[in-house]
Amino acid sequence: MSAKLLIAPDPDNPALSTAVEGIDHTGARVCTDVITERPLTLFLNSQEIVTMMTIGDHPDLLAIGYLLNQNMLTRDDVITGVEHDEDLDVIVVRTGRRTNYEAKMKKKVRTSGCAQGTVFGDVIDQFDKVKLDSDARLRTSWLYALTRSINTQPSLYLKAGAIHGCVLCEEDRPLVYMEDVGRHNAVDKIAGWMMVNKADPKTKIFYTTGRLTSEMVIKTVMMGIPILVSRSGFTAWGVELARQAGLTLIGRARGRRFIALSGAERIVFDVDPEAIAEEEARARRKGSRGRDD
Repeated sequence: MSAKLLIAPDPDNPALSTAVEGIDHTGARVCTDVITERPLTLFLNSQEIVTMMTIGDHPDLLAIGYLLNQNMLTRDDVITGVEHDEDLDVIVVRTGRRTNYEAKMKKKVRTSGCAQGTVFGDVIDQFDKVKLDSDARLRTSWLYALTRSINTQPSLYLKAGAIHGCVLCEEDRPLVYMEDVGRHNAVDKIAGWMMVNKADPKTKIFYTTGRLTSEMVIKTVMMGIPILVSRSGFTAWGVELARQAGLTLIGRARGRRFIALSGAERIVFDVDPEAIAEEEARARRKGSRGRDD
């Protein structure tokens, strides 16, 4: 799986988790892995924008994606440099265009994202103007393949928990898998990767381990991605915004089951879920016989 991903989680990176000693429910001493969390202060040219709490990987993509999703960068902007000072926990994004967002930053909407996500007011204003590709399709065979691949991918979540993952996919292939303490950070890293690599959003599927909230819907729509999938559930405002934008919204995607509450016309039912179940059962039986031998 890792070889197929352009960017994969790195659970063995010692900078992203640390071992901590404690006791368990029996009073026995244990040592468990916990996620690291550190501040990163973002500047756009000479203006301080925000301090984010993050695990610390891919700071350049996080910074670019954050600015893009907050409508402080456009896809036409020329980024002249990204400077990261690890000692000061500061990152500066420099552009050819002069920027000043003092007035913009006074109007904020606090979102439901963990680690206190924030969306600036004019992002909400831009939401209605986005047109998602109506010709995009999601085959159920792709969906089943994606959920199997993503759920078995080695990750910080499987190692230590307390973290969210987001995956950029195309058809049945996961492409870029990002993790962070806040799902909005993981989304922003993917947005940054898409901008740097000039990725076409029309052909993409976005997968998240977190809830399908208004924030997740807004960010996915602002990136121009027509399909959003999660193994978790929905919020009412998230569903309302998805329907308003024409976003295909699929939740509770576990195994062969899922629920679509918006954009179901993009879904192509090209495989029988029961046939998939029988195939998986045969594979398990074959594997069991092989172990017995």
